[in-house]
Amino acid sequence: MNHHMNYQWYPGHMTKAMRMMQEDIKLIDLVIELIDARIPYSSRNPDIDKLSSGKGRLVLMNKSDLADPKGNRVWLSCFRERGVIAVEMDSRSRAGMKSIQAAVNEACREKRERDRRRGIQNRPIRAMVVGIPNVGKSTFINSYAGKACAKTGNKPGVTKGKQWIRLSKDLELLDTPGILWPKFEDQEVGMRLAFIGSINDHILVEEELALDLIRFLNTRYPSAIQERYHTDREITEPVQILENIARIRGCYKKGQEVDYSRAASILLDDFRSGRLGRITVELPS
Repeated sequence: MNHHMNYQWYPGHMTKAMRMMQEDIKLIDLVIELIDARIPYSSRNPDIDKLSSGKGRLVLMNKSDLADPKGNRVWLSCFRERGVIAVEMDSRSRAGMKSIQAAVNEACREKRERDRRRGIQNRPIRAMVVGIPNVGKSTFINSYAGKACAKTGNKPGVTKGKQWIRLSKDLELLDTPGILWPKFEDQEVGMRLAFIGSINDHILVEEELALDLIRFLNTRYPSAIQERYHTDREITEPVQILENIARIRGCYKKGQEVDYSRAASILLDDFRSGRLGRITVELPS
């Protein structure tokens, strides 16, 4: 049980999605990129920097309430150093929504000044939300736009069928989120996406994933498992830790056989929902 898993992703229509996005990006002033605050690097597509050059940039670190506050601070300043404004948020509880409007204004300041110099007044900023699958783009659009939004539909000069959501007199949002794919040159990226549940679990062996998670926690958050399950401090071997969790949580198959799979599900679920504490899986290299 100690061979490492091979993490894979099978996105169909990748090139089609990419082409659509290149078209859509031409229409907008501001790229709002959603990432997962627990894995800011692995939940991005590295091409986004090329794709959105010359546009205003805003990175929203979603689910920041599940990430380590220290980790959040490190990433926020890392993005700043690269000239990208970043904001912590959680679109489920709507935390951070207030600060987004200010960040949008900041990200678009240069654009507005250029417009003003050219005599263009009060044209709304056009934005699009981009990110990899399962990072919460639609939830964000819905909670950010709220019920009040009217779709502005096919204005003259807008490609037929593109729907714009009027968020305020200053901001319009393209209704369809842009989908990018994570880059899987690196198995670590796949593993980290799997940790947070971004890759369908049915193509993964949960026990293997849980063991990889235990290895990670042992090095970076060594007390997290022990505090949650009251496991035996002496045990350090991942398989034995998983077995210990199974026994403590009463995960048995028929007879006294340990049900590793159920214990793995419990561990992954507890990690994903923040019950193991606030954890950041990767920091800027």
